[in-house]
Amino acid sequence: MAWREVNFDGIVGPTHNYAGLSYGNVASAKHKGMVANPREGVLQGLEKANHLRSLGMTQGVLPPHDRPHLKALRDHGFTGSDADMLAAAWKANPALVANVSSSATMWTANAATISPSPDTVDGRTHFTPANLAAMYHRSLEAPVTARILKVMFPEGDRFAHHDPLVGGTHMGDEGAANHSRFCADYGAEGVALYVYGRGAFANAADLTFPGRQTEEASRAIARSHGLKDGKTLFVRQNPAAINAGAFHNDVVAVSNRNVHFYHEQAFEDPDQLDRDIQAAMGDVAMQFVRVTADKVPLADAVKSYLFNSQLISAPSREGMTLILPTEVAETPSTKAYVDELIASGGPIRHADYLDVRQSMRNGGGPACLRLRVALSDEDQAAMGSNSILDDALVETLRDWAKKHYRDRLAVEDLADPKLMEESFAALDELTQILKLGSVYDFQR
Repeated sequence: MAWREVNFDGIVGPTHNYAGLSYGNVASAKHKGMVANPREGVLQGLEKANHLRSLGMTQGVLPPHDRPHLKALRDHGFTGSDADMLAAAWKANPALVANVSSSATMWTANAATISPSPDTVDGRTHFTPANLAAMYHRSLEAPVTARILKVMFPEGDRFAHHDPLVGGTHMGDEGAANHSRFCADYGAEGVALYVYGRGAFANAADLTFPGRQTEEASRAIARSHGLKDGKTLFVRQNPAAINAGAFHNDVVAVSNRNVHFYHEQAFEDPDQLDRDIQAAMGDVAMQFVRVTADKVPLADAVKSYLFNSQLISAPSREGMTLILPTEVAETPSTKAYVDELIASGGPIRHADYLDVRQSMRNGGGPACLRLRVALSDEDQAAMGSNSILDDALVETLRDWAKKHYRDRLAVEDLADPKLMEESFAALDELTQILKLGSVYDFQR
């Protein structure tokens, strides 16, 4: 039975814009108010996904959510037609409209936490949609994310679904962006590493920016997924990394199989963490690639998103490959480090630089744009929907995006009812292409 890691990339939404909503995300704040290009963004994302396909990877997609989120406006007391509500909300509070129109669902690393079946007691793959409680615009996502995942991975003998954690910011859960899995191979028993920013009931006085993931949330997910004894680790992210703009651990660390690639300031005691991971892995030898601050200052790591890369085992290549944003090549320290890394003959042998600049300006690199799911042949055959890319689906999605998406979008355009109509028409057609059914509120 063959196993593989499938990357499900988030499709950039029609309302992609730069409203600067994410406190603690340096890039989001820096580019606030810029004019965005949603069409370019979605095509860049599809090109990234198709590049992974060209390397022999199995690649899927996750759809954007319905934005503006009209249910949220109704919950805030707005009434009347869709256009009336949008107009009234913009007049009353443009910031609210910006929040309910966010296209942040494109960063599917935050969509959910997944525990593959080799790691769970009941032998099923478990999914928990992230509550994303730290940021209002993202806290709206969980219900629709849950519907989509349940269509794609039907509940039953192979897949199990859990409700998002309740408890507000005390149980803040940011999904797979703070979760790593180590294994000899994708179908082998693995070790889950959960990284948190703070304790739910602790006073994190050492944080300038919020610690979005709490320890209690991470432990609750591990318990509900029924992970095997001795195969879970919980560690706090270095406050210095959070304060530098690493709002999720995947901004300073990335893993694949038995390789952990991370900045030395990602964790407070990296030596102890290395020992703990190796002990949990037993006879499987780990390879730790630790990047020192004298070679890549933490600020450069955050600016370039060196670690918000994808680390993959491409079937067509010997050794692992880093899928990097072009910003890494444009930053002298990170480009020099990657050149040295590839030449060293270690486990990481290749570096591919891809343009995902529309996403990067909002603080989302290649790793933010994908949700990883380890699947067997039988698991993939049991999936619902039409979400695994092939040549025909890639071309269909390109044509769909060119048909529906604007090539210019400013924040004030979010008040335009025509944008709302265009967005809903695009998503209605997309659910038919991906065979998802009526997953959006406006379809119900």
